[in-house]
Amino acid sequence: MSANRHLGRIVALQTLYEQDFRQECQDEAFRLNNVLNRNIDRYQETIDDKKFIKQLVSGVDSHRQKIDDIIQPVAPEWPIEQIARIDRVILRMGVYELIYGSEIPPKVAINEAVELAKAFGGDNSSKFVNGVLGTVLRNKEQKTKNKERKPKAIKKK
Repeated sequence: MSANRHLGRIVALQTLYEQDFRQECQDEAFRLNNVLNRNIDRYQETIDDKKFIKQLVSGVDSHRQKIDDIIQPVAPEWPIEQIARIDRVILRMGVYELIYGSEIPPKVAINEAVELAKAFGGDNSSKFVNGVLGTVLRNKEQKTKNKERKPKAIKKK
């Protein structure tokens, strides 16, 4: 399953990368579902979990602004539009899996993103992705701890 999900993430990466590029070019003919289906069809013989790919792509697409808002303060010296496109898409996928993908263990989400960065990014992409996603995970864990520590309000009778 994990090798299949890794390939699924590659298909999602291709789809989201094309979306990012074509939207920046203001391509009005772009249709995310058409591109997603085309990319899935290319690998239909080797992909079993098409639902995972579709959830990942649609999740990143529908939460993109919230995801970018999470990334920006963690990488303040890199405005989101200045991050290399491939790194930006990988980060969006990783943040989506960390924040919204409850079935994916956080270490797996980070490791998968780092592997994608090694395969498709530049020389320092994997370190950058690992650092940003590690910080996102620590921030998430800290928020969870803070919520657990908050004393409950005492109701007056």
